[in-house]
Amino acid sequence: MKIRITDKEIREYLDIETTEFPKYISPLINLANRFAQGTRPRIVGQMTELIQQFTGQKLAEWEHWYLKQKPEAIKNATEMILKKIDNFKDALNRVDKSLVEKWIRDLIIVKTFIGLRFQEAVLKKGAFIKKANYRLADPEEESKGIDGYIGNTPVSIKPHTYEAKPGLMEKINAKIIYYKKVEGGIEVDYSDIL
Repeated sequence: MKIRITDKEIREYLDIETTEFPKYISPLINLANRFAQGTRPRIVGQMTELIQQFTGQKLAEWEHWYLKQKPEAIKNATEMILKKIDNFKDALNRVDKSLVEKWIRDLIIVKTFIGLRFQEAVLKKGAFIKKANYRLADPEEESKGIDGYIGNTPVSIKPHTYEAKPGLMEKINAKIIYYKKVEGGIEVDYSDIL
């Protein structure tokens, strides 16, 4: 039997007051922290290790113990995040209808096109590496799981997660090129064709 315990219930069971923030504030600070990296272990310590060293039972004991171990951590993290919030304020002051429209066009038109057509870029790059020609598959070849050709080699382009699901893998009479989305693009494994 699975039972869900809400954050509110956990706070109640541990006798911890609920902290309320105005609407949008918590996600905004969280986003600023992601950019500022103010709560990384180098700033606030490795929390999983620290909590294991802590021998007390109450929140107040933990706070006292932690601040003794890391007296500047909260101040340093706060300063880092506030600096990023100031950057956000500057950026928000530059946002206007034209900029939002440009962002939406980039998302809907450009990124959708790239997302749906990146296979051609994968084929082109593979052909360049192999010093060969490439071409996209025709509809009949696509029905057989072939996405294109590098030289005379039929290839199928699959996400890296496809490898981990052998039960889902259909029989494709082609070399497989795996890719993984990474920040700023994709990482492509051409080892099956090189």
